[in-house]
Amino acid sequence: MTGPRYTDLAQSLPALVPFVGPEAQERQLNQAFRARLGANESVFGPSPLAIAAMAKAAAQTWMYGDPENYDLRLALAAAEGVSPENIVIGEGIDGLLGYLARLLIGPGDSVVTSAGAYPTFNYHVSGFGGQIHAVPYSGDHEDPGALLAKALETNAKLIYLANPDNPMGSWQSRSTVEKMVRDIPEGCLLILDEAYSQFLAPEDVPAIDPNDPRVIRFRTFSKAYGMAGARVGYGIAAPELITAFNKVRNHFGMARISQAGALAALADQDYLAKIIAHVAQARTHIAEIAQTNALVALPSATNFVTIDCGHDGDFARAVLANLIAAGVFVRMPFVAPQDRCIRVSAGTNGDLDIFAKALPGALSKARADL
Repeated sequence: MTGPRYTDLAQSLPALVPFVGPEAQERQLNQAFRARLGANESVFGPSPLAIAAMAKAAAQTWMYGDPENYDLRLALAAAEGVSPENIVIGEGIDGLLGYLARLLIGPGDSVVTSAGAYPTFNYHVSGFGGQIHAVPYSGDHEDPGALLAKALETNAKLIYLANPDNPMGSWQSRSTVEKMVRDIPEGCLLILDEAYSQFLAPEDVPAIDPNDPRVIRFRTFSKAYGMAGARVGYGIAAPELITAFNKVRNHFGMARISQAGALAALADQDYLAKIIAHVAQARTHIAEIAQTNALVALPSATNFVTIDCGHDGDFARAVLANLIAAGVFVRMPFVAPQDRCIRVSAGTNGDLDIFAKALPGALSKARADL
């Protein structure tokens, strides 16, 4: 009796999850976290209108969601000032990255990203046999010039840039991103991951022609809209690329509940503005906690703050482990020299008070082992 005959590529890949979720860590610890500040979710939750819409839609889950996402595409197009033909919707940015890799990447194809940038993108590229070329950060920022140079050197099909960036919280100016689009090598596509774009100052949001074939912008309802569990992401790109997604996407991948919630959330811009203000206050609170403990909070245009722990990656990992043992879920960058930091999501005052009380002990234990 034999088992499945895996492809050579599948056999070469590790069977792993790119992120160890807080639930897995809670199972290991045999206790729940007291403060969940690691996954950059919005603890403030979705709009009450979105919650009501999802509750109403729950009774209709005997039906599939609209495979064309027609109403949501129409609403997003109006909100973004583009045509519905410029919009694709999928199961979060993660799902859309997977579809894009399937469309464009085959064994040996070159892809350029930053060392330590969002790892799920690399996971998808590797899953289709792509060759990843990573360039270092520059001053805790992704380096557009280095990304472009590496793409030209390797004849890359894709460049990945997150703006604002995860895990550092840094961002590029509008003019820098716009210049990067103009300088994209022939035959290369820029993936502009804008998961945190709602937290950018309006003057820093790039102006990019939605019909420009050199770039696709990805945005999400997981962060500012507080709907990470609903898995709703969307892309803005030229109609030819948007149409190509229909060749590979899961046409019934979007749940009816998620579609209804996203529509209602998009319509409640007053609530979105309140959340953005709450996040700004939380970032200030986190920076104050860092300063109280003689640490440096890096500037952030996201819903998290990256804190420089002042030593190397081993020290930061010790701090992280001590916080987790104290019931505080946080994460950290995983590539040097950014791994000298920990990353703390915006939380409620209660969450951040728990973090503030746990941090001195976590630092003290880590320093004792230096």
